[in-house]
Amino acid sequence: MAFFLGIDAGGTHTRARLVDPHGQILGTGEAGPANTRVGLDAAFREINAAWQSATKSAGLDEAALRSIQAGLGIAGLNRRGVLQSLRSHPFPFETIAFASDAAIACIGAHDGADGGIVIVGTGSIGFGRVNGETIVVGGYGFPISDEGSGADLGLQAIRRCLWARDGRIAHSGMTHELLAYFSDSAAEIIAWMDTANATAFAAFAPLVMDHAGRGDAVAEPIVQESAQRIDRLINTLFERGVPQCCLMGGLAPRLREWLSVSVRSRLREPLGDALSGAIHLARTRGLPPGQPVAPATQTSRTAPSDDSNTKSAR
Repeated sequence: MAFFLGIDAGGTHTRARLVDPHGQILGTGEAGPANTRVGLDAAFREINAAWQSATKSAGLDEAALRSIQAGLGIAGLNRRGVLQSLRSHPFPFETIAFASDAAIACIGAHDGADGGIVIVGTGSIGFGRVNGETIVVGGYGFPISDEGSGADLGLQAIRRCLWARDGRIAHSGMTHELLAYFSDSAAEIIAWMDTANATAFAAFAPLVMDHAGRGDAVAEPIVQESAQRIDRLINTLFERGVPQCCLMGGLAPRLREWLSVSVRSRLREPLGDALSGAIHLARTRGLPPGQPVAPATQTSRTAPSDDSNTKSAR
């Protein structure tokens, strides 16, 4: 019996879903962030924990793992050396295919058909597929990119807290609450900043959204600016030819109401999620694991949604 495994390795958490040939869910698993920025050793640890949890909950033994066809979407796939490391890793599956986390989300959202997505979670990115070509807008990584994301919200909020502490802007409920978190100490904020990553900044996004929803004088403009940046990502995808677009990611439900009316009217609900896309990838693109790949010749086979036919803002 064949099994299909989807893995979504993102900047906030890693999820896995195991299904039978009919799509019936047999097991699920979850682990920590596996963005390649945390290092490949750490990423592999979380990826392995997620799929092992899924196969364990399904009751699969070690021999059954060789019947699995897997699809893995991972944040930071295009970083130098990442694809080659993934291809050479000794996954115990029959086959495995790789793509970016944005690619599997797009595949799932449109069930493999042409379309675009904007993901807004810890980071942000616009991604689309049109007539076999890939469109990528943004997504260069925090802090130089990921506009409108949870990490960006957190960064903007903490920056304004320091402004308020200096007297450059008036305090608000949000600035008081954030400063209290850091014991009203600029030194503590700086010490935290020295080791804080995108996930750490994004942890403050719900607080910013909560205060913005209550009309906080500092938080509300931050969220409005973030929504304008997401509007721009969505409109850029339409301008580049995507026939339909979905808003996805952990922050999407809360930020959607802040988008312009014209943009909201053009969005459609996704048909499936990123794990659905990873499973679709597993069914159609898998190769045996443990074989190093020459990126100039085989990248399009192992990462079909990040191939050479890419129209990017980069």
